[in-house]
Amino acid sequence: MADAKVIPFDDDRSRGSAAQRPARRRSPGNRRTGTAPVREVQPLPDRASAQDDGQVNPERQHERHGRPQQAGQAPTGSGGGLERRLAGGLAFLRRRLTGDYEVDDFGYDAELTDQVLMSLLRPVYEKYFRVEVKGIENIPSEGGALLVANHSGTLPLDGLMMQVAVHDNHPAGRHLRLLAADLVFMLPVINELARKLGHTLACAEDAERLLGDGELVGVMPEGFKGIGKPFSERYKLQRFGRGGFVSTALRRGVPIVPCSIVGAEEIYPMIGNAKTLARVLGFPYFPITPTFPWLGPLGAVPLPTKWTIQFGEPIPTDGYPPEAAEDPMLMFNLTDQVREQIQHTLYKLLVQRRSVFF
Repeated sequence: MADAKVIPFDDDRSRGSAAQRPARRRSPGNRRTGTAPVREVQPLPDRASAQDDGQVNPERQHERHGRPQQAGQAPTGSGGGLERRLAGGLAFLRRRLTGDYEVDDFGYDAELTDQVLMSLLRPVYEKYFRVEVKGIENIPSEGGALLVANHSGTLPLDGLMMQVAVHDNHPAGRHLRLLAADLVFMLPVINELARKLGHTLACAEDAERLLGDGELVGVMPEGFKGIGKPFSERYKLQRFGRGGFVSTALRRGVPIVPCSIVGAEEIYPMIGNAKTLARVLGFPYFPITPTFPWLGPLGAVPLPTKWTIQFGEPIPTDGYPPEAAEDPMLMFNLTDQVREQIQHTLYKLLVQRRSVFF
């Protein structure tokens, strides 16, 4: 594998152009769309009791995933409910086999994400990491917004868990489109799954287009510096680059929503880095943890830590003039404001945390 590269998010040059991005595909016989199909969301009963202070109770999250019972229909556990599920599954398979489904220009497959990929991630989110979500109301119900989060955990599971948190808990049923490093799109299988989930290359061109289409876009500016830092530096934010994400938000006039994630740092405590082996394999780092590589594949199982994801108050950008995106001092100040808000929230959540695992 060639050496992994990290494309700076604020690099507007042609390296983020369509010629170098992963191939965009669409299903035969279907129109191309710039945004994912809108999913109708049923209101959650007694929502106020579950989110009095902006928190989402993980014990009740399963209520979002079931379909409401219609009058005259058999109960879900009866033969009628089984028949409906079977018919729905067969219809889904038929659409996949005949190509009767849509993907957008970036390869995002909303139907596959909703019905399959999220179903695979949800047990990890709800049962293994037991994610608690706070501040979900800070994410706009419509229009574009840039979600900026800390990055950690040796493997990028934090991005996936943040994606499930938005997908399952936002009252408008919104989807989060993550910006990923080019290494993700160099790996077989991972490449295809990432595009189906709505991920795209971390470049300003793609980010601006998604935001312009009214999408929620997620970015983790620490990149490999954050996810590959040693365990001794846990919850200490690394540099946020040159403020490219701020420039993109200013150009589109969308709010920036800081996001703080606690729990990911401990899933793979990185106590060493085999740099020579990493260079040979073309990876930015090769982690050594208390269990990996000593226990082989078993050592790759993450520790079952308790997670908290908090979305902070949005920082508006629509009040700045168009030329503000070219002001380096403004970008530096806004970048520092976002970084400080995330860091402060991390410290607050750590103080409130009873235990790493509970």
